[in-house]
Amino acid sequence: MAKAWKIKENGHYEDIHRLAQELNINTILSTLLIQRGINTYVKAKAFFRPDLRDLYDPFLMNDMEKAVKRLKTAISQGEKILIYGDYDVDGTTSVAMVYSFLKKYHPRLDFYIPDRYAEGYGISYKAIDYACHSDTTLIIALDCGIKAIDKVAYAKERKIDFIICDHHTPGDKLPDAVAVLNPARFDSTYPFHYLSGCGVGFKLLQAYSILNDLPFEDLEEFLDLVAVSIASDIVPLIDENRILAYFGIQKLNKSPRFGIKAIIKVAGIEDKPISVDDIVFKIGPRINAAGRIESGKQAVDLLISEKDEEALLHCEKINSYNQTRRNIDKTITEEALKETIAGNDRYKYSTVLFNPAWHKGVVGIVASRLIESYFRPTIILTESNGFATGSARSVPGFDLYQAISNCSDLLESFGGHMYAAGLTMKIENITKFRDKFENIVKETITQDQMIPQIDIDTELNFRDVTPKFFNVLKQFEPFGPDNMNPVFFAENVADNGSARVVGTKKEHLQLNLIQEDIPFNNFKAIAFNQAHHFDKIKKVNGFDIAFTLMEDTFRGNATLQLNIKDIRI
Repeated sequence: MAKAWKIKENGHYEDIHRLAQELNINTILSTLLIQRGINTYVKAKAFFRPDLRDLYDPFLMNDMEKAVKRLKTAISQGEKILIYGDYDVDGTTSVAMVYSFLKKYHPRLDFYIPDRYAEGYGISYKAIDYACHSDTTLIIALDCGIKAIDKVAYAKERKIDFIICDHHTPGDKLPDAVAVLNPARFDSTYPFHYLSGCGVGFKLLQAYSILNDLPFEDLEEFLDLVAVSIASDIVPLIDENRILAYFGIQKLNKSPRFGIKAIIKVAGIEDKPISVDDIVFKIGPRINAAGRIESGKQAVDLLISEKDEEALLHCEKINSYNQTRRNIDKTITEEALKETIAGNDRYKYSTVLFNPAWHKGVVGIVASRLIESYFRPTIILTESNGFATGSARSVPGFDLYQAISNCSDLLESFGGHMYAAGLTMKIENITKFRDKFENIVKETITQDQMIPQIDIDTELNFRDVTPKFFNVLKQFEPFGPDNMNPVFFAENVADNGSARVVGTKKEHLQLNLIQEDIPFNNFKAIAFNQAHHFDKIKKVNGFDIAFTLMEDTFRGNATLQLNIKDIRI
């Protein structure tokens, strides 16, 4: 699929040169900073040198004082507390963190992860009944609950209080909980609105620690879990998230908890520095696999393990679930693609597919896979408990949540945010929903949003790729939304004759590139899934590339390599 190249604005010439002089860096690096809103020495210092002391006061968050007072009362009076969380990475890391922290101070503690298939997403009546029968009087809900109006009321009738820690978009009304901690509240007083669910849970623990004069160092051991949640939940990696992720990734590399250490081992990444990409593609999917295939509870059991042997036993199970998930995901993706072609849906503005036999645990992944082939908002549905339920994924710039919200008259429930959502409807409403959603997308999506786009930061000639340049660039990490790994373009590059096709299916292209006017600067390069360019580049004198810079680590040795995102002949 052809991609559009969109080159960002560089900023004002004077600002670029001033900042370059103040920081003693070249103008390409100062351009990258200004594109990220970092236009002064003070902002640059905060960006390059994150500091845990710069975390915001947790009591700036609405209802925080109510939350910690209720928690302190529960602990002092020996109440039974249930830690409740979603079955995905953000939810299970949240539960593992809050449970592990509180059990140091309170013995009457339990945790609960709902069954994806029997209970579905969010707070469930089954869980509240479980809490009631086990004499629980306080539930701390993590990464869910912001729309649980009826369920919180149901719990209140049974003398059970709720503290909700969520980050998803709220509805018109908030649940009648003791406290609703959510920086995305429409009346939010918190300075940063994009915490992960685990990040909100961390702020609760931070506030509790302040109230009880507990050392902040006691919280630092949980930053690896917060970093995994931030990277896996694809929240903006700026501001407070950047600080938390920066120190969390340091902990992942120095002294991860037993459960994550086990995942790193089975994923085969123990001999290299752990990055955001490793979390997104290696660690997160394994944690997620437990809830997709079996039970999210097993992910929490892994993450709260206190011995290597215990963690490895849990991890072996979860690794096998991940392999099962991959096999199911591949099969359903192939079926969904065939269904799209057979249904002559290739020219629509959206994709909405339903198959009652599809596995509920992978429909979100399948939706993302289909966007790789048909670049448009996609919803994959299956049958669960007599309803059609599934996941939706969007393309950059299109507000999926709003489009689904406009179809709410046909839905039983829905939730999520701009780029990802979950929804449930009556099976007989699928056709009406598909037609209405298609019309809404058709009326609101732009042509640019339906073309895969590569956002390019700026031009980078090979002569400027020096060790100093790359050392400063590495300090832009951790990369993620709103601080992506910079994408550059270079013109008139050529292979030195060593190009070859690699990969088990001969799908990748390995190159050794030179630039026409810089003949002695050559760089190793890899172009994933671009083997189709092989014959073309052999026939031309030069071509243009969009690329990122990366370190290729092999047997402990790291070499600079270009990761080619696209080739223009």
